[in-house]
Formats: sequence, structure tokens, C-alpha cells
Amino acid sequence: MTIPQSQKIGRPLMKLIRLRGWPILQQLHIEEQLLRTSSENWCIINDGTREPTIVMGVSGKPAELLEIKPVLHDQVPVIKRFTGGGTVIVDGGTIFVTFICNKDAVPDVQPYPRPIMSWSSLIYNEVFQETGNFHLRENDYVFGNRKFGGNAQSITRGRWIHHTSFLWDYEIRNMAYLKLPSRAPEYRSARGHLEFVCRMKDYISRSDFIGRTIRVLGTHFSVEPEELEAIQTVSSTNFSPSSRLLTTQEIESALCEAESRKSLACSASS
Repeated sequence: MTIPQSQKIGRPLMKLIRLRGWPILQQLHIEEQLLRTSSENWCIINDGTREPTIVMGVSGKPAELLEIKPVLHDQVPVIKRFTGGGTVIVDGGTIFVTFICNKDAVPDVQPYPRPIMSWSSLIYNEVFQETGNFHLRENDYVFGNRKFGGNAQSITRGRWIHHTSFLWDYEIRNMAYLKLPSRAPEYRSARGHLEFVCRMKDYISRSDFIGRTIRVLGTHFSVEPEELEAIQTVSSTNFSPSSRLLTTQEIESALCEAESRKSLACSASS
């Protein structure tokens, strides 16, 4: 539903791009480019990605976060993204929602991680108003005490990005590629992956979730749909994306590091 022009006055403009099945690395490159070279507010919704891919935060270490032998054996791509946050495995069952904003577009929100996270939870509280027991737990979106949305951010001098990977569905076997992180949210209580996460599809359909998200944004912004070409024409000769695919050699080096640590631990205990 289009918001009447009279109701849009005073709301900041947000351009909306809807994608389906875009490769996550390509999406990350575009997000970083829009963050650093555009002066407009953007929302990007990507409904799924083509192949199972592990995505790590900018400071993530494969030796600490991944079960490297099966990752190498199954040739699962591993990406290090330009934002912080934890490690996820994404695929066709993941829905990605990204907000890229000028700090003055939401003037009541200070450009720091916690205020941005709290603001985003208010948006999604409206989206899930009649769905499950939604709330923000530490840095995660949960139904009850089970996670279904992981968040990451990057903040520049005048702009910020907040993006979320929503687990609408997931393959149980893919969770075996991830280790239990040494630094985990307190509410996780050392639960394994399958006891810690839940599927959004048990609470809401894909189309309802995407439709509700767009409608709620329309109450806070003047939302203007854009075609894919609008992203592709945003270019800068000075821009070089920092999200990248790790090489096989890098992952093999991480395996050597992990096995070295294990040997040292065994030596220390004997």
C-alpha cells in the first residue's frame, strides 16, 4: 500500500531494494559501497542466497569458530565481512534485511551499537507484534529464548549500517560446520546450535515477514522502491570492498593452527 503524499511529509526518505537469491558476497559489497559512497538511506531485503556460505565478522578467526576439516572437505565458502558480529551459515532459507542510514535520519538514535540495536528491535517489535514472544536478547533477536536473527553493524562518521540474517529455515547438517564460540551470549547457557536457534517459518511466512517489514518501515520513513539498476549505477573509482572470500590456503592454515593448539593442550595436560 502506498502512503499518501500528505502523510509522507517530514519523514526521511528511504530507498528500498528487493532482491531474491543474490550471492551474499555480492550483497555485502553493495552494502559497503552504499554505506561509504552514497548519501541516501537504504533498506535492502534479499530473500535467500544461492549456496550455503559461512560468513564471519571482521575480526573472526576460523580456527576458533569453524569445524575446519568438514568445511574443507565439503568446500563450503567462507567469507569475512566488513562488519562486526558473530559467525553464521546462510543459504536459501536465510532472509537478509539491511538498514543503511544517515545518523540524522533517525535523530533520536545515537550512532553507537547499543542505541542502533535498540532502535532496530523497536522496528521488529512492530513487525512481530502478533507473532511469538519476540524480543532483543543481548545482540540477538529471539522468540522466547531461542535465536532466529543475528545482527552486525558498522558505523562511520556520519552513517551506519545494521544488517540481520533471519533464520526463516535452516539445514541441520549445516550447523555442524560451526563450533560453539568461546564468547557466547549469557542467555545461550552453553546450549548447542540446535537447542539455541529456532526457525522463523514456525511463526510466520516469508511473504508476511517481508510485507510487514516494508509496511512498518513506511510508518517511520518515506519508502521509495528502487530498481536493481539503482544500486549498480552507484560507483566510485576510490571504493574497494573489504568483504572477501577466504582462500583455501587461509583455511588450511587455520586448520594447522587449530591442530597446533590441540597438541599444546594435550601436552600441557599430560
